[in-house]
Amino acid sequence: MSEHDLSTPVPTDAPATGSEAGASVLSRFYAVIPAGGVGTRLWPLSRAATPKFLHDLTGSGHTLIRATYDRLEPLAPGRVLVVTGQAHRDAVVTQLPEVDEGNVVIETEPKDSGAAIGLAAAILHLRDPETIMGSFAADHAISPDSLFREVVAEAVHTAATGRIVTIGIKPTYPSTGFGYIQLGEPLAVDGAPHALTVRTFVEKPSEEVATEYVASGEYCWNAGMFVAPTALMLHHLEAAQPELFAGLMEIARAWDGPDRDEVVARVWPGLPKIAIDYAVAEPAAAAGDVAVVPADFRWDDVGDFAAIGRLNPAGSGVTVLGEHARVVTDNATGVVVTGTNRLIALIGVADIVVVDTPDALLVTTADNAQAVKKTVEQLKASGADDVL
Repeated sequence: MSEHDLSTPVPTDAPATGSEAGASVLSRFYAVIPAGGVGTRLWPLSRAATPKFLHDLTGSGHTLIRATYDRLEPLAPGRVLVVTGQAHRDAVVTQLPEVDEGNVVIETEPKDSGAAIGLAAAILHLRDPETIMGSFAADHAISPDSLFREVVAEAVHTAATGRIVTIGIKPTYPSTGFGYIQLGEPLAVDGAPHALTVRTFVEKPSEEVATEYVASGEYCWNAGMFVAPTALMLHHLEAAQPELFAGLMEIARAWDGPDRDEVVARVWPGLPKIAIDYAVAEPAAAAGDVAVVPADFRWDDVGDFAAIGRLNPAGSGVTVLGEHARVVTDNATGVVVTGTNRLIALIGVADIVVVDTPDALLVTTADNAQAVKKTVEQLKASGADDVL
C-alpha cells in the first residue's frame, strides 16, 4: 500500500467478522450526522447562516438536527459525530451540547459529501479500526423513531458481514426528485432478516419511469443513508480517490492532537470536491460490496415548501408554522411559514405558499416550490447577498 496507508491497514477485500453477538455488533456502531448545505429551495427561511437543519419544519418543537440526534443517540449512546461548516459551528454546539468537542468536525469550506463523510470515517477508524459507522443527514424528517432504529440495527448487522449498506425507503409516490435502488436477493444475515443485495442504483428518473418503478415493487428511494465498516469505506475511497484519501488521512492523524488546526488549514482547501456516491458507493456497488435494508418508516428530505405541507397536513385548510404566526384564511389552502408578527390574510387562493421573514417575502404555489432554487440563483447573480 502507499505511504498514506492507515496505521491499521485497510483490508483489500471485505472484512468479515463472523457470528458476533448482536450486542457486540451494535457496540461498534458510531453515528455520523453531516450537517451541511443551505437548502436553497427553502429560501428565504433557510439561508447560508441559518440552513434548514437549524429550523423546526415539522411542528415538533425541535430543529431537524436535534431530532436527528435524538433519533440516533439510543443506538449509539455517546458515539455521535457531527460534520458541519465553520459558520454553523456555534449553532450546532448549542443545539447538541452532549456532543464532545472532538466529535464536532468543522469544514473550513464546503468540499461536498466525499470529504465530509470520508474524514469522519478516517477519524473514527484511527480511533478504533473495528468501528461501523452510519451516515444520516441532519435535515431529514423521519417517523416513527422506533421503526427507524430497528432498520438501522439491521443495517449494522449487515455491515458487520463486510458490506456497505444503504437504507432504501419504500416509495409512496413516483417521485422524480430521488434516486432509486433496485432490490436484489435475500442475504440471510443473522439479526437482519430483511437485508437484500443491490442490483443497481438508478439516477433520478422521468415520471413515466418512476411510475413503473413504484408499480413493480422492486425499487426503493435512495435516501442517502448508509452504514458501513470504516475499514471498507476507506478501502474503496483509497482505490477510487487516492488524492482525497491521502489528504483525509493526514487530517485524521492530526485530529486528536495539537496540530489539528494547522493541518486542516493546510490540507483541506486542496482536497478534491466529490460526492460520497461517486467516491465510494458506486465503486463499492461495482465490486459487489453493497447491500440494502428496505424501510417502511415515514421519510422526507424536506426539499421544498410543499414538503412542509406534507409533514404538517392541515386537511382542507392552510398549514401554518411560526412562533408568532397571525394568519387569517377564507376558502384557502396551502402553507404559511412566518418569522414575523405581521398579519397574513389568505382569501380564495389554492395551494399557495407564503414565507414571510423580516427582510424577504416569498409567494409561490406548491406546484412551483422546486423553482425557488432558480430565484436564489438569480439573487446570487445580481449580488443580493444581504438576503442569502
